[in-house]
Amino acid sequence: MYIARSEAILVCGGTGGVMEAAAGGAKSAGGITIGILPGPSEADANPYIDIPIVTDLGNARNVINVLTSHAVIAVAGAYGTLSEIALALKCGKPVVGLETWGLIPPENQAPAEVVIARTPEAAVAEALRMAARLMAEQKDR
Repeated sequence: MYIARSEAILVCGGTGGVMEAAAGGAKSAGGITIGILPGPSEADANPYIDIPIVTDLGNARNVINVLTSHAVIAVAGAYGTLSEIALALKCGKPVVGLETWGLIPPENQAPAEVVIARTPEAAVAEALRMAARLMAEQKDR
């Protein structure tokens, strides 16, 4: 809902759980939703996905999710979410966490730059702010 109200497009994994809840919220506010699906069929998309992207890539589709996004919001999640956080950090994409993984890098590594949000609204606001900053920096190059 917050993403749609900000006129942003939701990109998610396109299936159930948090992805379905996020897509449902965006659709209820008139937003556009894209689902990057792990399987070989668009029938796997949750009912709130406007644009299903069929990949048949399984977990490898997480790279597409991250690279297609201007910022990543990680909500709770299991190892797939953790892989998206790691990919986003590696690719220089902003990451906002909401009740998700805590990351402590090993010695001699830069700290993981995951901004923690306390509410979905705060997560979206921070992700949009960080994405706008990143896009402005890229435009200036």
